[in-house]
Amino acid sequence: MKNHSRVRALFCFFILALFLSLAGAEISSRAGVNYGQLGNNLPSPATSVELIKSLRAKRVKLYDANPKILRALKGTDIQVSVMIPNELIPNVSASQSFSDRWVRTNVVPFYPSTKIRYLLVGNEILTNPDVGTWFNLVPAMRRVKLSLRKFRLHKVKVGTPHATNVLESSFPPSNGTFRSDIAVRVIKPMLQFLNRTRSFMFLDVYPYFPWAAEPSNINLDYALFQAHNVTYTDPLSNLTYTNLFDQIVDAVVFAMKRLGYPGIRIFIAETGWPSAGDVDQIGASIYNAAVYNRNAVKKLTAKPPIGTPARPGVVIPSILFALFNENQKGGPGTERHFGLLYPNGTAVYEIDLSGQTPLSGYKKPLPPPTTNEPYKGELWCVVAAEEGSANETALAEALSWACSQGKGICDPLQPGGKCSKPDSLSWHASYAFSAYWAQFKKLGGTCSFNGLAALTAKDPSVLDAARFRAEGWLEIG
Repeated sequence: MKNHSRVRALFCFFILALFLSLAGAEISSRAGVNYGQLGNNLPSPATSVELIKSLRAKRVKLYDANPKILRALKGTDIQVSVMIPNELIPNVSASQSFSDRWVRTNVVPFYPSTKIRYLLVGNEILTNPDVGTWFNLVPAMRRVKLSLRKFRLHKVKVGTPHATNVLESSFPPSNGTFRSDIAVRVIKPMLQFLNRTRSFMFLDVYPYFPWAAEPSNINLDYALFQAHNVTYTDPLSNLTYTNLFDQIVDAVVFAMKRLGYPGIRIFIAETGWPSAGDVDQIGASIYNAAVYNRNAVKKLTAKPPIGTPARPGVVIPSILFALFNENQKGGPGTERHFGLLYPNGTAVYEIDLSGQTPLSGYKKPLPPPTTNEPYKGELWCVVAAEEGSANETALAEALSWACSQGKGICDPLQPGGKCSKPDSLSWHASYAFSAYWAQFKKLGGTCSFNGLAALTAKDPSVLDAARFRAEGWLEIG
């Protein structure tokens, strides 16, 4: 009888310990923020951490394992996600000792005083053509998990963020299907790993992009979480949607179910809306960005949790993109304007990531949006800064690159050419950038040149004519 009593006592103790463990593992609904570092004018890590606190963020996601940032986060209650760079994935996949060294160097010294809770292997690996990482991704994730176990870092989950272009079909949501080139060989074993380790499917969800691609077919308020009279009912599942975000997330939920994994949790690794962009980028405004992000926080931090139509009442942990506007990001102008803060630390607009501020609690008026309709005028791609303030070496390299990309792009700039004067680096670069962009924009070319260029609706030759003449240049290209 004593043995039976002891067994029952041990069993009860085990159940109690399991209950307490699960209770302690409850996922917080408070939102976080992505901390990118692609800017040459960003605050120090210590200052940035104070700014993160001021936003009342619960989490922060890094795109590396910057030791200065990890030290600055020491002793805070902010949950931290670190990342193994894309280019290291083949090395991690091939060698357990390499994985062990990376974890020992980049995680162990900071844990547990810095609350590292997620270790992400690469970023949107499956978005671009395979360069030797696709089929190394899941083996690398397995090795990283073994490394974490070796060092007894049991609270750290392993995952990898995906853009929504991992889907081959997303409409209606119930028809969600992963791309055929990755579904069986990459996604299915990944889902098996995530399911076994009780980790998350990390998703980057941006309603802005599908709306901007089809603004005449998708209602803007539906994309901004504020459609009152617009809904969509999935004809196959009979689920009714009130916003585009839920449609995108549920398409992934159905895609996972289609591969036999209906229960893996979703984690929003990135979401946001740009507060500015190039002249021709529709809908990028402070007003729309504030409305989207405030509504996203309201939805994702609601108590009780709202979830999505396919998963009602489920907490969806989330991290907004991004902490700062980053002036060295490539691509179109929107890429440099997703920040909640300017690099000087001031707010682009008011926002509280804890979700405790009601929408009516934001008192500062927002500037009315002026970009909600497609731009129809002519555009030029020109140097973004006045000559002398831009890095002349970088500008000369960008000019050379632009001239090398297409036949005859820079012929008018050659000595004696009709646009050779003024003999100014800034003028020649602006001409080359515009000529390149005009020739390649339909093929995906952008007006960026590593942040050295920007689109303008003002003809630079007309604007600068007076200045050129005053400087003695009589011939304008």
